[in-house]
Parts: sequence; C-alpha cells; structure tokens
Amino acid sequence: MLRSQAQGSLLAQLYLHPESEYSLTDLARSLRVSVKTIHHEADRLSEAGLIKSRRRGNLRLVSADTSHRLVAPLTNLLTATYGPLPVMSDLLSPIAGVEHAFIYGSWAARHTGEPGPVPADLDVLVVGDADLDELDEAARQARRQLRFEVNIHRVGRAEWESPTGDPFLAHLRSRPLVEVELAPSDGGAGSASRHSA
Repeated sequence: MLRSQAQGSLLAQLYLHPESEYSLTDLARSLRVSVKTIHHEADRLSEAGLIKSRRRGNLRLVSADTSHRLVAPLTNLLTATYGPLPVMSDLLSPIAGVEHAFIYGSWAARHTGEPGPVPADLDVLVVGDADLDELDEAARQARRQLRFEVNIHRVGRAEWESPTGDPFLAHLRSRPLVEVELAPSDGGAGSASRHSA
C-alpha cells in the first residue's frame, strides 16, 4: 500500500510520536536509510499533506500532521504494520541491561520482503542481562499498543556471540533479523534524535 519500506518506516516514526518533530538527519540515522531518501520521502509526504515541515536555521524538522482527516485510520494501519520497530525501541531503550534487540520470526520475514501472510504476533530477542520482570512489562505494554501478541526472549551476550550448540540461536541467525534501534539511556545523547514540538 505504501511506496517503499522507507516511506512506511518514516510515517510510523512520525505518526506513532505525534508530539515530536525530527530532523531529516536523525530520521535517516534511526531508520538506516540515506538522508537523500528521507528528503525525497519527506517532500512527497509533505506535498500530500500527511506531514508538516519547518525550518530552524539550517535544520529541516518534520512531524505528523495530526489535523489530516486520515490521521486515525493511518495511525492504526501504521501501528499494525510498521509500528513494532518504534514501539519496541521506545519500550526497550530505557531498560538497563538491554544491549541489543532484534525482531525475528514472521514479522521480520515480511519486513525484509519475504512473502507470506500478515503476522499474528511479534517475536523479539533481547541480548544482555535485562531484568526479566521489566521485559515482561515491556511485552505487556507492547501488546496494548500493537494489539497483538508480543513475546520477548532474552539471551546473554556470551550466548549471542558464541551460539555454538544452541539450535534456537543457530536457527535465528539463519533467518531474517531486524535490529531495533535503541536510544542511548543517559537522557542527554538520546534526546538529540527527537525534538519536542
């Protein structure tokens, strides 16, 4: 339904954080695409009236246009399709001990272009020594936001770096993995990627 993965990811980042605005450079970094790609997508979405754009010095800042008549259905669609990455980033970034996070399984396969049915759940792998109760709470919050089942599996760094003998990790590494961008947890550097409106 959308032109590209970049367009869907950009819309999801903006519509799932309607109170925030972002620079094109920060969006390119967090979505792992080129600034040129983000610039073109932002131009198209701005012309369509789906996002707002303004200048602050040399910086171009963009945000969701929440006055658009399609804001509610579009937000619901984006939450179900592209929403897992920004939602899991928001929920896992503040948790101590989360070193890396990946989405795997059917959602990762669809996101990377593998054909198949729409995923009915979300499987997340956390690398590190994060508290299991905090991860369970993150999964509960993700279920409420995404409106489908979310499962978080934790492995230690040593297991992840040397998965020999672990058939589960060996299988994971042979299938699509989509890394969740984790914001720095120090409150200083992390705030640079989002500018409060």
